[in-house]
Amino acid sequence: MFKKALDKFKISLEKLDNKRDQFLFYFIRKFWPRKIKPNHLTYLRLIIGIILFVLLFYYNVNNKSLIIFLFVFGVLTDLFDGSVARCLDMKTKFGAIIDPAADRIIILPIAIYSLISNHHWLLLIIISLEIINGLISAYAIAHNIDSLPNIFAKVKMLLHSIAFGLVLVIWPTNAGLIIINILWVSVIMKILAIFIKIIEIYSKLNIQNLANKQIKIPVKKDK
Repeated sequence: MFKKALDKFKISLEKLDNKRDQFLFYFIRKFWPRKIKPNHLTYLRLIIGIILFVLLFYYNVNNKSLIIFLFVFGVLTDLFDGSVARCLDMKTKFGAIIDPAADRIIILPIAIYSLISNHHWLLLIIISLEIINGLISAYAIAHNIDSLPNIFAKVKMLLHSIAFGLVLVIWPTNAGLIIINILWVSVIMKILAIFIKIIEIYSKLNIQNLANKQIKIPVKKDK
């Protein structure tokens, strides 16, 4: 029962995501400079995440406009890199691996900065889920299994972008109940994303093992 409801919810979200892609594809096909690859956007997001971390924790920068600009620009690269890759057929295995890492690096500095004082348990859960997800992805890579981010991971990233964007807008005021509730919903989305990923990896691993067994079965020769 739960699996059927989850599948229906997943399909509904995927349809919405496809509509978003179709909307972006129109502009990408017409206006996107072909020299800018999707991975370039991902690298840029990684750099912005590192800059945010340095500014907030090393230099203790309080320039609200600068931090908001960097964060919003970084989030926009996440909006476009996947759509550009799909639209222009520029998908790469490395891009699929590095993209979720770039997402974490752009979000975590803001998450730590805004939650560590008053919502440390929520922060701990968010970080723990990211670590678990990273370990599962590493397991999949070690077993030569493709493990792309699913729709729940995309929704989680969207919710994080909204919540931490709002955090920066009201900063230095503490995150309100609405923002915290959005983040708790993102936690649920992340748990669902991990659950779906485990099922997909388990299924692919079984297919892989079955294929390996069939290869090892000796072929009987006619006498």
